[in-house]
Amino acid sequence: MSLQRLIEQAETITSAEDIAGIKACITACNQWLESAFDTTPVDQLVTGRAKFVDAMLAHLWQLMGLDVVSGLALCAVGGYGRGHLQPHSDIDLLIVSHKKLNNDVQERISQFITLLWDIKLDVGQSVRTVKETLQLAKEDITITTNLVESRLLTGDMDVFETLWDKLNSRKALSSKDFFKAKYDEQMARHAKFNGTSYNLEPNIKENPGCLRDIQSIGWVAKKHFKEYDGFNLVGHGYFTEEEHGELISCRMHLWRMRFALHLVAGRSENRLLFDYQPDVAEKLGYGRDGKASVEKMMRDFFRIIRRVSELNKMLLQRFRYDMLNQSVQSETPVNADFKLLDGMISPTRSGVFDCPEAVLDFLKVVADTPAVQGLDTDTIRQLRNVRRKFENNYYVEREGCRERLMLLFRHPHFFDFAWDIMHQYGILECYLPEWDKIVGMMQFDLFHAYTVDEHTHRVVKNVNHYFQPENIEFPRCGRIVRNLDKPELIYIAAVFHDIAKGRGGDHSELGAEDVAKFAGLHGIKPKDAELIEWLVENHLLMSVVAQRRDIYDPDVISEFATAVRSHTHLNLLYVLTLADIRATNDNLWNDWKSSLLRELYLMTQKALDNGLQCQVTLDDRVKEHKHTARIILDAQGVPENVIQSLWDRLEDDYFVRFKPAQIAWHTLEILNGEKSVLADNPDALVVKANDNSAKGGTEILIYGRDRKALFAQVASVIDSRNCSIHDAHITVTRDGYVFDSILALENDGSRLSGENRTKSLENAILSQLEKPGRAHDNKRKLSRQMRQLDVPTKVRFFTLNDESTLIELEALDAPGILAKIGHAFVDKSVVLKLAKIATIGERAEDIFIVSNDAGKSLTQEQQVALKKQILFKLDQLEDINIS
Repeated sequence: MSLQRLIEQAETITSAEDIAGIKACITACNQWLESAFDTTPVDQLVTGRAKFVDAMLAHLWQLMGLDVVSGLALCAVGGYGRGHLQPHSDIDLLIVSHKKLNNDVQERISQFITLLWDIKLDVGQSVRTVKETLQLAKEDITITTNLVESRLLTGDMDVFETLWDKLNSRKALSSKDFFKAKYDEQMARHAKFNGTSYNLEPNIKENPGCLRDIQSIGWVAKKHFKEYDGFNLVGHGYFTEEEHGELISCRMHLWRMRFALHLVAGRSENRLLFDYQPDVAEKLGYGRDGKASVEKMMRDFFRIIRRVSELNKMLLQRFRYDMLNQSVQSETPVNADFKLLDGMISPTRSGVFDCPEAVLDFLKVVADTPAVQGLDTDTIRQLRNVRRKFENNYYVEREGCRERLMLLFRHPHFFDFAWDIMHQYGILECYLPEWDKIVGMMQFDLFHAYTVDEHTHRVVKNVNHYFQPENIEFPRCGRIVRNLDKPELIYIAAVFHDIAKGRGGDHSELGAEDVAKFAGLHGIKPKDAELIEWLVENHLLMSVVAQRRDIYDPDVISEFATAVRSHTHLNLLYVLTLADIRATNDNLWNDWKSSLLRELYLMTQKALDNGLQCQVTLDDRVKEHKHTARIILDAQGVPENVIQSLWDRLEDDYFVRFKPAQIAWHTLEILNGEKSVLADNPDALVVKANDNSAKGGTEILIYGRDRKALFAQVASVIDSRNCSIHDAHITVTRDGYVFDSILALENDGSRLSGENRTKSLENAILSQLEKPGRAHDNKRKLSRQMRQLDVPTKVRFFTLNDESTLIELEALDAPGILAKIGHAFVDKSVVLKLAKIATIGERAEDIFIVSNDAGKSLTQEQQVALKKQILFKLDQLEDINIS
């Protein structure tokens, strides 16, 4: 059915009470939109739906008898006022009158609006007088913006023209104030997305470089120039014809993506969530190959929004000068090719970038000139032109470019702002083919928040931050980098650490091969090249050991120190690891990870100093920790003999693992518990929580006679309270008491939010452990995002020694997973000694050190039986979360 036929069908409705007939017309329109999507240009669809709704509303207005009311008008505002409607976009209406309406007209308007709701139109409506509308527009920039794009649908033209004339009179909000408000609004909106377009679940409407940035240009043009066709900005000198055509092309691409997203979601959804991406990619013609199709779609998307961002910056910068009636306040020559105009670097002539070498020379000018605050419109335009002129040849192929790049990497200020330009304006992808391959590359997990190139950019910026005087959060990193003879080495390692992602195989090994090739081409000395290669190949090593191994085991420290080889390697790996983790997503870095990495760094440093004599290092640690803890306890008035009587029941491993302050706290709580709770009931448990004993989070102490499923119950309670376990150490005293230390954080990785929250968790655990039985009812369900992700369960066993077996578990991080594993241990008579819990996005990557009930490592038969039981328990968990 054609659009014209749909409109004619809508106009045949003879009664406003024919709800079924009206709904049938709307359904027919929706069916036309979906069926025409593959064959009809998207601009015809979004304007077509608006035309259909125009006709339907005007006809219903007439059927309700409102067309005969004088001094009353029905207007479209906002996106609908532009004449654009996506399949499920809101329909924003303004019902405006000259004066206050009488009761009869108010009742008919109320019935009209109720009718629109009854026929399931997503309507947003306002009923106001002209005076009220103008007053609200002065107070609210959003209302002003909606009115800028208003148009009359039906009713009294005189009312609409009165409103329009007054909106554009001198008494109304000036275009200068309007521009300032919209510019500030855009800056605030961009900040919500961390100032980047490269989010893995972007909002097609609001994300930087998306539709709202295009609309911002239109709003300003309409308010200031009264131009309703963007092409006319070419005549005002703001656009070239090619740039206008490019902006329209980008808008069409984004419109088509948003249209497909609405069809897939079945509602007004602008977030391109992981759930929808495969179906949207298929609808847009990228195929049905799952991740491969999504990858192609998102690469195109990210390149489109970069172009929009560039054009938006160019135009709004020009608008700022013209609409604010500003002239250049300061002009400072930089060299023959560039000058600073109010801090923005500007070319002195056209064609300043006549070759790729000139682009890199420009970056050196920026690095040499700290006063540069940004790029002016002409600079952006010329950079865009040279990028296209040489797009078929990578700059790395030119010797002059290679020499210039190394000068930049060695420049003390290159990574301050010039690096940002290199990344944001596509210069690095023009230089390096390996980088070009990761631009816009998706990372299909909940661990990473950004594309591979954006993540890497942030790693580089984190490294750069360590060099700055204002770096007070990471003093050790600062000391390390400021003492480097060749800082460029750590920067090159940061650039290449993830550069081989998406190619298949181990990206660390492939990245090491890439950086070796780069080093050869760029004249890096073999010894330095070897160091960079090692950093790239091992950039995950420190993170893995810290989070997935028992770093208080002397064999683990020895193995890690042997792999690291030297203080130089350790220092640089520590810097790169911190920069990498912090650039992955905003919630990943926390005090717990910081403390793990710091502990591993310090113990490895001492092991290297002791010639890899790790046991000597740990023996020294035991003595030091006991001595300091005694001082703390002595100040509390605890007798030496009482302290010693408890400590004699503990192995040295305990004193290696815990800090003196923790040891002192544990000792006090256990001694107090033995005099109170345990004295009254020997089978009771001491349960205490402390926000201050462990630097990484809230420590939960559980002490008493062991019982079955103790860990499982505690884990279930913690999970049900939207907290997560990050570390658990289970000590069994020489006389058979269990002593659990569990470190808990909020699910987002932050500390528990206050004393009341901690006390509530402590009471919940104690309450559960006082109940009969060993089950706990955890009602927390799997999140929307997690339901879309497939994480195969893997269980691997490694015999550490005669007394211990290490279990590696990878699985979907579903609610209740630790409790189920704890019950599996109980079912198979396995004793838990240590748990290290790492949540990597949607994946649980957990380590458990266990023994059998005889205190020995698991036999092959016991390993097979336990694996079957774990898989069985996790299958049960999956069934619960699906139901």
